[in-house]
Amino acid sequence: MARDRVHAALPDPPSQGEEENKEEKTFGNIFAELESVDLPLGTTLRSVYDDQPNAHKRFMEKLDARIRNHDREIEKMCNFHHQGFVDAITELLKVRADAEKLMGQVTDTNRRLQEAGREVTAQTEEVIRCRIQQRNMATTVEKLQLCIPVLEMYSKLKEQLESKRYYAALKTMEQLEKVYIPRVSQYRFCQIMAENLPRLREEIKEISMSDLKDFLESIRKHSDKVGETAMRQAQQHRTFNSAVAKQTSIGHYAKPVYSLNGRTHSHSPNGLLMDDDVVDEEEADEEVLTAQDLVDFSPVYRCLHIYTVLGDRETFENYYRKQRKKQARLVLQPQANMHETVEGYRRYFNQIVGFFVVEDHILHATQGLVTRAFTDELWNMALSKIIAVLRTHSSYCDDPDLVLELKNLIVIFADTLQGYSFPVNRLFDLLFEVRDQYNETLLKKWALVFREIFELDNYSPIPVETEEEYKLVISRFPFHDAEIEKQDFPKKLPMSQSVPQIYTQVKEFIYASLKFSESLHRSSTEIDDMLRKSTNLLLTRTLSTCLQNLIKKPHIGLTELVQIIINTTHLEQACRYLEEFITNITNVSPETVHTTRLYGLSTFKDARHAAEGEIYTKLNQKIDEFIQLADYEWGMAESDGRASGYLMDLINFLRSTFQVFTHLPGKVAQTACMSACKHLSTSLMQMLLDTELKQISMGAIQQFNLDVIQCELFASSDPVPGFQGDTLQLAFIDLRQLLDLFMVWDWSTYLADYGQPTSKYLRVNPATALALLEKVYRGMKDTSKKNNIFSQFRKNDRDKQKLIETVVKQLRSLVNGMSS
Repeated sequence: MARDRVHAALPDPPSQGEEENKEEKTFGNIFAELESVDLPLGTTLRSVYDDQPNAHKRFMEKLDARIRNHDREIEKMCNFHHQGFVDAITELLKVRADAEKLMGQVTDTNRRLQEAGREVTAQTEEVIRCRIQQRNMATTVEKLQLCIPVLEMYSKLKEQLESKRYYAALKTMEQLEKVYIPRVSQYRFCQIMAENLPRLREEIKEISMSDLKDFLESIRKHSDKVGETAMRQAQQHRTFNSAVAKQTSIGHYAKPVYSLNGRTHSHSPNGLLMDDDVVDEEEADEEVLTAQDLVDFSPVYRCLHIYTVLGDRETFENYYRKQRKKQARLVLQPQANMHETVEGYRRYFNQIVGFFVVEDHILHATQGLVTRAFTDELWNMALSKIIAVLRTHSSYCDDPDLVLELKNLIVIFADTLQGYSFPVNRLFDLLFEVRDQYNETLLKKWALVFREIFELDNYSPIPVETEEEYKLVISRFPFHDAEIEKQDFPKKLPMSQSVPQIYTQVKEFIYASLKFSESLHRSSTEIDDMLRKSTNLLLTRTLSTCLQNLIKKPHIGLTELVQIIINTTHLEQACRYLEEFITNITNVSPETVHTTRLYGLSTFKDARHAAEGEIYTKLNQKIDEFIQLADYEWGMAESDGRASGYLMDLINFLRSTFQVFTHLPGKVAQTACMSACKHLSTSLMQMLLDTELKQISMGAIQQFNLDVIQCELFASSDPVPGFQGDTLQLAFIDLRQLLDLFMVWDWSTYLADYGQPTSKYLRVNPATALALLEKVYRGMKDTSKKNNIFSQFRKNDRDKQKLIETVVKQLRSLVNGMSS
């Protein structure tokens, strides 16, 4: 390592120069410095190279020799001490075993010493503890003999508090303060006891307040039962009063037996209520439950008295009213799914009634704890919340039976609270909104009923085999026809089976609507008006919509549409019987000034018009289907000599269809026949003038003429009675004049008489004639090219070609003149 350090620090070797002995001395000094001091080597080594040639090499040789000398000395020293080191290690190993044995003995000795001393220590501590206890007991007995009377009184106070004898506890505290504590006032615990007495008074207030809280919790739990009892008894009295009113013709509301106000009860010394009401003989044997039977009011009386004695009655009153307001808000908060069942509404009303029945009892059983102004404030707040809740939840209900049950519950709820002098007029006003909701649910329900009736109807006249069947039908529907009555059985009634079913269901709707008007204390005129308005909604909205949807259904064909028109006619005629039906229910004369009329006439007329329009549409669609089957050979040289098959099928279809139309009332059949002929004529004209059709031969014109002749023969055959003269044939007049012009080739007459009222071709438009003539001209040219005789054609029929060109020019000038 020393050699490495020296090699790293040496500079380039200097030149040789001095004598050998001087070098020995110099190198000896250098080695001495290197071995003895820890100084920077630069200065020491730099002297090796000062003016000494080959100094580096000689220094290195000397250095190697010195290193070898030191190595021999180190080796000698190690050899000398090696055996001693081995012996020392051997001795140390022997000593370790003895040390471990000694350590175990010391540990065991210490353990036995600790065990022996532990028992002595425990006995010593026990002796000390016993002596301390003896001294403390003696001291305690001495002190307690002085303080026992005070402690006994204080214990008595605690017992009174635990047994809730708060009045006696307050007296005991007064004795402690004035008699017993002054005797031992020098002791600190007596001072603490005296300081605790005000706190105990507060505890009495808090304990009584806790009892009040338990009472409030009990009220919250029992309000449902209290309300249920009150509403049940109110309903019983309402039923009884209704029966009496029917017998005596006097409608007077009686206050329910379930009354807890001060006017009908007296107080017993213990604060309980004694019922003084006289119950009807019919209910004398039944137990009349009161709030006292369901709720223990003693905590309220006790707490009120304690706070009064302590001079803090106002705090108690404020707390009670504040808590009852909070409970009122909780009671008025409905469950989210309340609207799903009538039980949800019933529980909601029971809780509210129970709450206000208890408040009415507190109002009359205590003096000033609650006031009439406070209960009125609570009721007004509750009434607004109740109305908002019922509006919201009733809007979710889509079952008319549930809405009707809700109405009955609202009536009983209002009657019950009205018996306790709470104003309920807003609840009866709310019933008008609920009535609208009820009518909406009825309309939805009857929409399904009507839809099912229409789906199950076979849309064919009702067959009756016997007189019993006939009487059964007319008992359900007011049908009278002298001619049909004279016919022998079996026979058919013109309407289908849905007519008596619809009529019956409308009456059922009126009955269902009437149910809501019961018990609303409304006059017959108001009930009559409500029934008529709801029936009008049923006819003008629900039934009308169902009829309109039925008419628009794709599977309803022409036969069904004809039957629907007949059905609506008979339903329209039956509207007056529905008027009489409502009049018989309400006993309100239809001549009354403000009586609402039924709008069934307009409903069925609108449905009939829609069905007629659908007949025209479907008939035209059917004609279009036949037209699409047309397959003319527009380049044919000559016609087949007979009408096209598709057209004959179409005419046969129209004949059979119009035979069914003879049962339609009024001029529906004539209108349908005229509409069909016009549509057929228009379709044939469009076929000729189709822009995709580029050329037509005269043979195709002749074939087309045969088809139009069949159409004219059909129109002249009087398919529907009632047309005058050739009115129906005029539907094809445009086609006839156009085809005659081409068949006769009478262009000179057409051009000469154009624009004249007496023109033979008055209905032929120049543009139409031009378009068809160009197609015919192109057809003639194409035929000549195919037959390779176009040159011959030009030679033989040059005059005809010139005529066509001349006519085309004149027709174009006429068309241009019309457009300008």
